[in-house]
Amino acid sequence: MGTAPAFLRQVRRRRKPNLLFLMADDHAGYVMGCDGNGLAQTPNLDRLASESMRFSSHYCNAPVCTPSRQSLLTGQMPHSAGVTVLQTPLSADKPTLAKQLKRAGYQTAVFGKMHFNRPGEPGLHGFDYLMTEGEATKAWQGKVKPAPIPGDVATKRLPWQPFKTPAAEWLNAANLPYPRRDAEMRGTFIAREGMRYLEENRDKPFALWVSLQEPHSPFDYPVEDRGAFDPRRFPVPRVGPQDGGQIPMIFRDLSPEEKQGIIAAYYTSTRFLDRNWGRVLNKLKELGLEEDTVVVYTADHGYDLGQHGRFEKHCGYDPALRVPLMIRWPGQVTPGVVRDFTEHLDLGPALLDMLEAPPLPVQQGQSLRPYLEGRRPERPRTHIVSEYLENEEVFVRTSQWKLQYGSGRRKRTDGYVTDQPTPGRTVKLFHLGKDPGEFVNEAGRYPKEVAELQKVALARFRTTHPDAAHEPSQGSVEDLLDFYLPPRDAKSA
Repeated sequence: MGTAPAFLRQVRRRRKPNLLFLMADDHAGYVMGCDGNGLAQTPNLDRLASESMRFSSHYCNAPVCTPSRQSLLTGQMPHSAGVTVLQTPLSADKPTLAKQLKRAGYQTAVFGKMHFNRPGEPGLHGFDYLMTEGEATKAWQGKVKPAPIPGDVATKRLPWQPFKTPAAEWLNAANLPYPRRDAEMRGTFIAREGMRYLEENRDKPFALWVSLQEPHSPFDYPVEDRGAFDPRRFPVPRVGPQDGGQIPMIFRDLSPEEKQGIIAAYYTSTRFLDRNWGRVLNKLKELGLEEDTVVVYTADHGYDLGQHGRFEKHCGYDPALRVPLMIRWPGQVTPGVVRDFTEHLDLGPALLDMLEAPPLPVQQGQSLRPYLEGRRPERPRTHIVSEYLENEEVFVRTSQWKLQYGSGRRKRTDGYVTDQPTPGRTVKLFHLGKDPGEFVNEAGRYPKEVAELQKVALARFRTTHPDAAHEPSQGSVEDLLDFYLPPRDAKSA
């Protein structure tokens, strides 16, 4: 990575650095040109990556929107933050990055998708100004009136309803655009609202979140982008011999052609996402704020595009867990690539350090600060831990192994039901050194490795779970994991 000037070096700066936090929904780490994907069209993110420290082995702590986002915002594992299922709102008294930045004198704002699961009232979670899901949609519909689309332009049918309409429809297998032009799209509106905030607050220290829904299903993109990708260019990921039982029922009737259409629609939506990031970043440069702004780009989680027969996240396969992360601060963070494992939990401490804000009172990750100073930490991560408690599962990944452990007791309510809703304990071990696609379960052949990784998962729960003091005094490691895996979210917060 080379040597970089420490970002905490005491130098005279013209002003306190700003924060521009860009976040996508369902953007898998492998769908970017800078990640080596020759089919992806992400020129703006690729340029940002070339100017940033990019973390190429960065993983979310939950492969589902709300738990992942609130874990990232609080610096706590989802079970510690109290948000492990999609519908749970984050408790208003939880510490967050925005609260700590306000204490440091920043004005804070957020535009777009945050999964707070409550109205965006000023002050919520430390944000002075909020235009989140409901508010953003209302403002968009009120301010942006679409022009008619020519009759010879095919567009997708609205509204879409996941799990009610066929999967091919709400996954946009027909690869059809949303019935609006680029300038009229919701994502473009949110990006422009963020740009307006930059213009109006250029002379004040700000911490601004801009969070777009793309490329989340149904993979929206404007009519100008139709035909950007030929679905036939995308090979359909193979389904392994042991995959059958774990494929959700809703995906089993998709044809190869429909799968190719879904993948093409996802790539097109990502192309649209990238264009809006380019607009925001260009505005930052136009205003002369690049040198004084820390820019972060990441996503809440990844996405399976046909791997193991799945078109979603909600599981422990690598495409659903690995996400983009890049951090740019001109003159302070030297561009490069970090290949060590990092987690979403690790991001918050580094940002608060960089912005000279008070640390989070509860911090369960390892700060990325050493990497941003151009050095490797004394103890780089040897593994990552992620959880999907909706299905009572925990995942541990090392450079050579992946453990997926589930209690198999809970009937999932996320819609991704298989033909075995409660299969009982499920232990999967994949030898990534020879099976990077995670196709062959080697748990029976390598019991020692299974035991070691289960202990790693248990250690993470013991050091972060609020109910650790009530852990049973007796039982096997699997019994103890089963104790920690059920969701315990508060019914109201």
